[in-house]
Amino acid sequence: MKLLDHIEECLIAFLMAAATLTIFAAVVHRFAAGIPFLHPIMSQIHMGWAQELCIYMFVWMAKFGAAYGVRTGIHVGVDVVINRLNASWRGKFIIFGLLAGATFTGLVGTLGAGFVWEMAGTDQVSSDLEWPMWIVYMAIPLGSYLMCFRFLQVCVSFVRTGDLPHHDHGHVEGLEEDTTDQQREAQDMNWFALDDNLHPHDIGHHERKAASRQEKSQ
Repeated sequence: MKLLDHIEECLIAFLMAAATLTIFAAVVHRFAAGIPFLHPIMSQIHMGWAQELCIYMFVWMAKFGAAYGVRTGIHVGVDVVINRLNASWRGKFIIFGLLAGATFTGLVGTLGAGFVWEMAGTDQVSSDLEWPMWIVYMAIPLGSYLMCFRFLQVCVSFVRTGDLPHHDHGHVEGLEEDTTDQQREAQDMNWFALDDNLHPHDIGHHERKAASRQEKSQ
């Protein structure tokens, strides 16, 4: 399973880096072509394919990035009503939502696979790169099936542990929070957080509550 996670992350990172470098090279090429003494050189370099390639890379990145989002809990969820339910009903609705997501993405993957199969029987190619279009459209079934698998993976994990993947947008991996700095702690305070399970607290809040509970137990 970790191998699949690494492949997924490496593919997304590669597509992001490659698309960024391609766009940068295309912009530099277009700028340099407007300089008189560089124009003869730049006119011999054809980069009309750059825009098409970037579009395809962003499509693949979006499909696999969506699956990555399900695994890590990045996707935004409207759970105001769900969080007000008792634990039993909340769990049932969460499982229903995860299974619904798996069903939908599975259907999209199946329909996409059929479309790609029919496309492979044609000679249709892309306009600039002249790649077979069925290869480009492979992003639909592959990304959708991976997303379906991630929904099922999260569902099984929730049934076993009762926890959902959660992503803290303020946390930087490899960078630890300095909880000893009182000024930093005050800056991290979320003054709009409420104790109603509807408004998430900042990391410092949970650390302070844990420290307070530990002091009381001692």
